[in-house]
Amino acid sequence: MPQSDPQQPWQWDEPTWRGHVEQVRAGRNLLPPEGPGRWPGGARVAVAMSFDSDHETPSLRDGETSPGRMAMGEYGARAAVPRILRLLDRYEAPSSFYMPAVCALLRPDEAPTYVEHGHEVAVHGWIHERNTLLGHDDELDLLGRAVDVLTSQTGVRPTGIRTPSWDFSDSTLDVARELGFRYDSSLMADDDPYEILHRGEPTGIVEIPVDWIRDDAPYLMMERFQSLRPYTPPHEVGRIWRDEFDVARAEGGVFQLTMHPHFIGHRSRLVVLEALLAHIRSFDDVWFTTHAGLAEHVATASGLDPVVAFATDATV
Repeated sequence: MPQSDPQQPWQWDEPTWRGHVEQVRAGRNLLPPEGPGRWPGGARVAVAMSFDSDHETPSLRDGETSPGRMAMGEYGARAAVPRILRLLDRYEAPSSFYMPAVCALLRPDEAPTYVEHGHEVAVHGWIHERNTLLGHDDELDLLGRAVDVLTSQTGVRPTGIRTPSWDFSDSTLDVARELGFRYDSSLMADDDPYEILHRGEPTGIVEIPVDWIRDDAPYLMMERFQSLRPYTPPHEVGRIWRDEFDVARAEGGVFQLTMHPHFIGHRSRLVVLEALLAHIRSFDDVWFTTHAGLAEHVATASGLDPVVAFATDATV
């Protein structure tokens, strides 16, 4: 509820509460028609793996700049990313890497390396800022500069965004349209891709939904001076993800997964991801794709109108 609103939610009239609900909503489901042509090569299920390469930026965002905090983030880039890339190469699993621009600037070779291995690099904010606290102009400026950095480093303009907050501010959807993003992967209204609506109107933007169930952070995060502890054993996490994949395959849908190098990339955790990949590869009816590839496929199959990109100083 906006701080300037003196009313409590129970005092809102119907246009007010309905307006909040309808601001950003799930539109039509974008699964292609059921049948052998739903996924390329006659695949039964689409698998979209992703990694949020946050590294030091969540700590930097919060002003926590001690060497210990920086080292925890550095682990993701220094030790985990090379392991992850070798694993993905072994299982021929093209994936999507969402990078805050500050991470890309700290290591200018990292984003190009992802592309060299056949992966997608997409936008994940500037410094993992809490975008829900930003006004339109600041959000546009930060995301526009992030697009510039990743484009200049990889030679490919990102087509997708995952917001650092896994949420939208009042301006995020407008900013995404102004910057011409083809898809978003931050919201949770479905298991499979859908078109985002803005106040009931189609936007042409594909949503590839995420969920905390399919994210390593809630299971594996650790904060020394808080009560946050990784209580779920990694192999139990792997079993949850395996069940998610099995049902997605049975339904002919999408299995989407989000991980973070500095969480999943530790030795005892990466074996769980390898076991999952081995299980997925035991089937011959799987289409591995990046989030950009998935968004393009469902948009084309559904005849989705292209995103209308508005000219701004922040566009490349």
